[in-house]
Amino acid sequence: MKRIAYCFLLFCCACAFNGHAQQPSFYDEIQAFKKQDSIKPPPQHAILFVGSSSFRKWTDVQSYFPGYTIINRGFGGSSLPDVIRYANDIIFPYHPKEIVIYCGENDFAGDDNLSAQAVVDRFKTLYGMIRAKMKTVPVVFISIKPSPSRRKYWTKMIEANKEIKSYLATQQHATFVDVFDLMLNDHNQPKPEIFESDSLHMNAKGYAIWQKAIKPYLLR
Repeated sequence: MKRIAYCFLLFCCACAFNGHAQQPSFYDEIQAFKKQDSIKPPPQHAILFVGSSSFRKWTDVQSYFPGYTIINRGFGGSSLPDVIRYANDIIFPYHPKEIVIYCGENDFAGDDNLSAQAVVDRFKTLYGMIRAKMKTVPVVFISIKPSPSRRKYWTKMIEANKEIKSYLATQQHATFVDVFDLMLNDHNQPKPEIFESDSLHMNAKGYAIWQKAIKPYLLR
């Protein structure tokens, strides 16, 4: 009987491990958002920032936009498929009056063979999902930034930015905000003083550049 009980315990542990292993990327972060929302419901009809770690690390984003109500749902090192996967958890429940997206950079970093068109198509999928439920809510896309540590992807990033900008120009209630050039110096090199030591994430000086670029497009 002891042997049977031991085998049963091993089986249960294996099932529990497999169940955890099968959870999609960033599952725990999304669940943390949902728990947080259940304890303190966020305001409805706020401006929603959603995307990757450039938003996640902007922990004091509200202080950059006084007079605006911001919900920040940047998570992990997410890519566009991750935002698509969790749209029903961290976009639609908030009924935002405006959606600001920064994502796409990690798509390239996660797959050296990924084409610019693939990232454009991923964005179009996300945009289409939003439009299916929110036909007139303004969508603002922040261009993929020129991170020094990801210089080898710049050509594809620039191409993706160009295509997404052109696409959004054909859409209603949609805006493309170009921060790429604003983050370069007079020699067309990334401004080192606006990045953290990892040459990927921004410091306060970098976010100040984003604040000036984004603010004109935010709704009161």
